[in-house]
Amino acid sequence: MSNLVQEFNDYRAKMNEKLLADNNKVIKRIFNVDTNAYMAGALDVKTKELLGLVASAVLRCDDCIKYHLETSYKEGITKEEMMEAMGIATLVGGTIVIPHLRRAYEFWEALEENTK
Repeated sequence: MSNLVQEFNDYRAKMNEKLLADNNKVIKRIFNVDTNAYMAGALDVKTKELLGLVASAVLRCDDCIKYHLETSYKEGITKEEMMEAMGIATLVGGTIVIPHLRRAYEFWEALEENTK
């Protein structure tokens, strides 16, 4: 697995474990709501992940972008679909999103490297 992807996943797992071990009811409920929100419903998981990706880019959250990119990749989203979604994010969010677009593209390439 690419170092970029592995480092992100290792850090995220380590810190989530620490946060959840702190036993804060509000944080645990927010994590649970987040998990349930992305389950299939009227919208399929793929669509929800693309929505999460766009919202994360507009809000300029690199960790969130990476999370949604990896989940989208695992759901079978193509590079073209990802780039179209990121195009919408850049349109809505403005040019300030471009640095996040660059990092998203780099992370997508790292995801693709893992399947070679």
